[in-house]
Amino acid sequence: QVQLVESGGGLVQAGGSLRLSCAASGIIFSINAMGWFRQAPGKQRELVAYIIGGSGGSTNYADSVKGRVTISRDNVKNTVYLQMNNLKPEDTAVYYCNARVVVTTTRKEYGYWGQGTQVTVSS
Repeated sequence: QVQLVESGGGLVQAGGSLRLSCAASGIIFSINAMGWFRQAPGKQRELVAYIIGGSGGSTNYADSVKGRVTISRDNVKNTVYLQMNNLKPEDTAVYYCNARVVVTTTRKEYGYWGQGTQVTVSS
C-alpha cells in the first residue's frame, strides 16, 4: 500500500503564512504527480495546486491562489510542499494531499489521498 501523511496545518491570522507537507511512503516505484486539494464546509473538494512530473515538473494553480501559493516537490523524499502566503479567511478548509503513484508490485498507476489537515484563517 501507499500512505500519504500531511502536516503543517493550523490556525493563522489573515495575512499570515503556512507551509504544508505531504510525505508518501510504501510500495512506490515512481510518483507521476502530486498536489493539493481543499474542501471547505458545505463545498466540493477543489484543486489548489498540482505538480506533474518531478521537482522541475509543470505546475497548475487555482486562480484563487495564484500569486500567493507555491507548490514544490522533493523527489528524493517523495514529499510535496505547499507554501501559502497572504492567507485569507476564504482559504479556510481541510487540505488534502493527492498523488498519482506507480506501485512496485504491478507497475500500474493509482491515485491516493492523505487524511487531510485543517487550515483555519482568522480575520
